[in-house]
Amino acid sequence: MYQALYRKYRPQTFDDVVGQQAVTQTLKTQLISGHMSHAYLFTGSRGTGKTSCAKILAKAVNCLNPQNGNPCNCCEACQAIDAGTCMDVLEIDAASNNGVDNVRDLRDDAVYAPSQVRKRVYIIDEVHMLSISAFNALLKIIEEPPEHLLFILATTELHKVPATILSRCQRFAFRRITPEDISARLQYVAYQEGIDLDDSASRVLARLADGGMRDGLSLLDQCASATVGEVNAARVYECLGIAGEQTCGKILGFVADKNTKGALELFNRLYADGKDVAAIIDELSSLCRDLMILKTAPEAGISMLSGVASDEDAKMLVARFSSGELVRMIGLLQRTSAGFTRSASRRLDAELCLMNLCEPGLQMDMEAINARLSRVEEQLKTGTFTVAQMATAPSVPREFHVEENTPDVHEQEVPATEADVPNEAPMGFWADLVAELHKEMRPPLKGFFMPTDKSPVQGSLRGQTLVLLCANGFTLEMINKPEVIALVGRKASTILGYSVAVKAVDRAGKPEKSQAMEELLAFGRDHSDILHVKQSD
Repeated sequence: MYQALYRKYRPQTFDDVVGQQAVTQTLKTQLISGHMSHAYLFTGSRGTGKTSCAKILAKAVNCLNPQNGNPCNCCEACQAIDAGTCMDVLEIDAASNNGVDNVRDLRDDAVYAPSQVRKRVYIIDEVHMLSISAFNALLKIIEEPPEHLLFILATTELHKVPATILSRCQRFAFRRITPEDISARLQYVAYQEGIDLDDSASRVLARLADGGMRDGLSLLDQCASATVGEVNAARVYECLGIAGEQTCGKILGFVADKNTKGALELFNRLYADGKDVAAIIDELSSLCRDLMILKTAPEAGISMLSGVASDEDAKMLVARFSSGELVRMIGLLQRTSAGFTRSASRRLDAELCLMNLCEPGLQMDMEAINARLSRVEEQLKTGTFTVAQMATAPSVPREFHVEENTPDVHEQEVPATEADVPNEAPMGFWADLVAELHKEMRPPLKGFFMPTDKSPVQGSLRGQTLVLLCANGFTLEMINKPEVIALVGRKASTILGYSVAVKAVDRAGKPEKSQAMEELLAFGRDHSDILHVKQSD
């Protein structure tokens, strides 16, 4: 019968445990010196060796021929514990035996001396799953255990274990195993099993394992069973249904170029190939996180990368985004990923996410505005700032007014270089603009923009400036806000086909004096004596 690799290659001695030298050396020293505790608590993320070390410790304290703190694995006690036939060494899953009655039964049996080995050992896995009453029942016997009793508790969620239990145990923290250690172990297992594992594939599997040796072995098992011949990085990506490091880099390259079409085409190609939508979004989120790390710590950050993209690709991409853009992108990707649990169409959500990533202008929230400003600041700082050329259109008559008889508003002459930009809006421009604004505006702002002559706000196109004529000072105060002006400008520019500036004025206020009028009045004040003489003559 086939045995899974993570079970077949489970460590049998402390020396076999990978990446936990601090823990294993301390336990070996205690075993050699005989200074053993009555209760141990092993904590750490999944697949890091907690249960394996607990079983090795149970064998080591009962081994008839210990070898420098390690069990011999040959004596009668070691073989019985390995086979699971030793009645004095019990492994209990607290997730399914978490009631107070289960702990009371354990407590009642624990008082009896072991029948086969020197010490009775209870290994309680996922101990944080015990109920409060079960913890209370366990507390007394852990506090004052019989001399023949040893408790080994294991948990992935230390914060859920009561302080009264923590204070009565020796605590050992199992660290995440480094990708280098996992990769080396995978190569060893592959050699033993006759699997042709490429170096790049072992590195990919090690990074996907996220610090857990068991996860790494399970992934190797899955890829090896689905592959004929060499297991390389491309086959790993294909077998596991993930996009791959080059693909994620290409998508973010399209995002940097604001190339929505390219990003969507690549995403849909991945979708058609059966790639998991949630996995793609998670990989993009991890890559954005890597870029943020590199942006903050260019040198030290290399060792903290997730491996979704190669180090070289990450270094090239990081220069194309500002910190504000990366923060916005990470937030958007995280919200999209969290929404998948209640979404009717993950594909649609992912496509909308990519559109928003490529086109920040689609959103007008403060996070999007901050990202765009951050990009401009970074471009100015590095000297890479460029100004896009405005679209041109045939020349048309000079001015368009939505409302006739509007009061005089100070105008600036249109430069000669902009004479080919239209100065009059097409028929129905204001009505179209109001309809577009109503799609994004909410009350009470919507009420200020109406397609009729009675609208509190009316528009007058002056050269390349759309003047919003407000009925009174209150209307001006409500309209003359950065987010409103930006929204009107964006919608107007889209309708007209060229860039339009927007300003708001109070049409009920006193008209501004023209420069010529100001000069005439100044001349009158300065030459009042001459004018007086002329009148006397």
